[in-house]
Amino acid sequence: MPQQINRRHFLASSLTAGAAVALSSRLSPLQAQSAPSNRVVVAVAGIHSRGLDLISKFTGVPGVDIKYVIDVDKRYLPKAVATVGKKQQTAVKTETDFRRVLEDKEVDALVIATPDHWHAPMAILAAKAGKHVYVEKPCSHNPREGEILVEVAQKYKRQVQMGNQRRSIQYTQQMVQEMREGLIGTVYLAKCFYSRRRDPIGYGQVIAPPAELDWDLWQGPAPRTGYRSNLHPYNWHWFWRWGTGEALNNGVHLLDVARWAMDLSYPTKVSSFGGRWHDVGVDDWEAPDTQEIQLEYGAGRGITWFGRSTNTFGPGNKANGIVFFGSKGILDYDGSGGYTVYGLDNKPIKSVGVNEGKGVDLANSKDPGLKEDHAGNFVNAIRGTATLTAPISGGHCSTVLGQLGNIAQRVRRSLQIDPSNGHIIGDAEAATLWSREYQPGWEPTV
Repeated sequence: MPQQINRRHFLASSLTAGAAVALSSRLSPLQAQSAPSNRVVVAVAGIHSRGLDLISKFTGVPGVDIKYVIDVDKRYLPKAVATVGKKQQTAVKTETDFRRVLEDKEVDALVIATPDHWHAPMAILAAKAGKHVYVEKPCSHNPREGEILVEVAQKYKRQVQMGNQRRSIQYTQQMVQEMREGLIGTVYLAKCFYSRRRDPIGYGQVIAPPAELDWDLWQGPAPRTGYRSNLHPYNWHWFWRWGTGEALNNGVHLLDVARWAMDLSYPTKVSSFGGRWHDVGVDDWEAPDTQEIQLEYGAGRGITWFGRSTNTFGPGNKANGIVFFGSKGILDYDGSGGYTVYGLDNKPIKSVGVNEGKGVDLANSKDPGLKEDHAGNFVNAIRGTATLTAPISGGHCSTVLGQLGNIAQRVRRSLQIDPSNGHIIGDAEAATLWSREYQPGWEPTV
């Protein structure tokens, strides 16, 4: 039988792995104060889409001032300034190079919503500069830089939170608690799914970048190449040089909930199949548009993620979610916090929060509309009045699941994994994808 867990203790400290990291990160003068009204000064980097939504989230937290909005494309700055101006009286500054913002001692935290190849390198530099960090998922472009980010958060005692906001949804927390208390018995399989129709992007032409875009700084840690007509501002997701495909763009949300609910970390074996199967020969999209990742955790336990960038069909007419299979029943999680429990006879037993998240869209172009307070949790952790619900140690682990799936996909074979750290065993070719080549001078370090 699953171990019974005290309800209050569970919600306070057991919802995430790596809570010790969060609890040790309380050393700044601001954090020594406990009043919820303590002013927290924030800068937001990457403000075209998700960054705008995060501006709304953070300006909605009492005591938060956004001092800077940062983007390498100047066209996006005016809208970000206007968005901040609607929520706070303090004037906001604009910047194109985040490194200048890190020099401002008044800034307490950096919020990162840039392209994926910037997530960990920027977060690492920010933490080393004494800033707390809220970094959108995935927390890294490759597993090695994620490891470095975890080490840096520990070394510099910074609060570093990934944007896996389902960790801060009350219904999802309740679901995880009940599953660990034996709601559907021993959970042996979680099947995650995500579907969204994405149109072909065509074949990009090498052209001059827009005048307002600092193309060199946009590339940052990635090796230099010419600007492509079908890349900016969103389609970089589908190129391995900068993006991580749908598995990390959206799959990591669900993989994280599945791993959390099943109390798992790194797998023992990873497989993947799929490819650019739907829109064939119409563009230079590199990542799969159809992919199933299979994560095995020894005998009798596993997680799968089935992603499609080809259509919006999903089980029960849901575009995303997870079905958990247990020895006593089945739990259907709708991706927005609600869930329904079924017996082994398929008869519903109870529903919690179902349909309250109607219309939820996981895509970064819009806020998912989830009833969560991830930004508030991060701010209160900085103040020392809360523990992070999604510390970077756990965020890294969940991110690695999708990254291993992509590595298996790219080398076209299953991978044996060290369950203690996620490293690939006995496959030198696959292991080369654990890290990446960096533009000289941009290599992340501890």
